[in-house]
Amino acid sequence: MTTSSNAKSYFDLHITGLGYLNRIREVKPKKGDAFLACDIAALNGPSDDVSYVRFDTRVSGSDAQHLVRRCADAVDAEKKVLVAFRLGDLWADTFTYSKGKRAGEQGVSFKARLLFISWIKVDGTLLYKAEPKSADTNEHEAQAPVAADRPIEQETPTPESSESAADSADETLANAPAFAAGESF
Repeated sequence: MTTSSNAKSYFDLHITGLGYLNRIREVKPKKGDAFLACDIAALNGPSDDVSYVRFDTRVSGSDAQHLVRRCADAVDAEKKVLVAFRLGDLWADTFTYSKGKRAGEQGVSFKARLLFISWIKVDGTLLYKAEPKSADTNEHEAQAPVAADRPIEQETPTPESSESAADSADETLANAPAFAAGESF
């Protein structure tokens, strides 16, 4: 097997976790194309004293965009939309507060690209679960909707890590039946 000496290689840094979806919006910059964005309040810390880390994300990929758009009505209705997610390309952006009691102070915002959503729950009911990837399918093809017959209580992450909580939640929900592709939540 030959490889081109001009081929670039990359090192990926991904963040996985559980969090609540907020502020779904279409961003229209002065220069460049419009894009879909949302905030994720990621769960962090011990399950009996959870803290939140806020990520301002640009939604990347057609599957993730489709799923986030389907959640817009639930977020607007102030329902609890919990997602298991994967982020990439994290960076910190500094800004100055323009109003409120912190006006004039410097702040930091964590920004990232939302790459993948492995499951979605709205008010504790599972509405989507990605099918496990097989060796011959890529991540883009692996996402398929799933619905539960009954409400499922929202899980909170265990003290070990949010990734292990997502894995245990995935195992619990593995037998949920699929719903028709045209059906929305």
